[in-house]
Amino acid sequence: MKRYLIERNISGVGSLNAQQLKDAAATSNAALAKLAGHAQWVQSYVVDDKTYCIYLADSEAAVHEHARLSGFPASKVTEVRSVIDPMTALA
Repeated sequence: MKRYLIERNISGVGSLNAQQLKDAAATSNAALAKLAGHAQWVQSYVVDDKTYCIYLADSEAAVHEHARLSGFPASKVTEVRSVIDPMTALA
């Protein structure tokens, strides 16, 4: 599977409470279940009016299908080419 960074423009998402975030996660999980393993949610970073999500997926089309099924926009989808961190300097 390929790794994707998804930018979702969602007005006010950063001010959602814990229950609203829980409900959003459940909605996303239900959409993922319909994709039968073609996409996997790794994690999301919530900021004021956006989320930045990391997904593993067979294709960009699977990411867009998740967006359609969940109702959460995939405003920008970018395939991740590689991942580095501080330990990369020691490798």
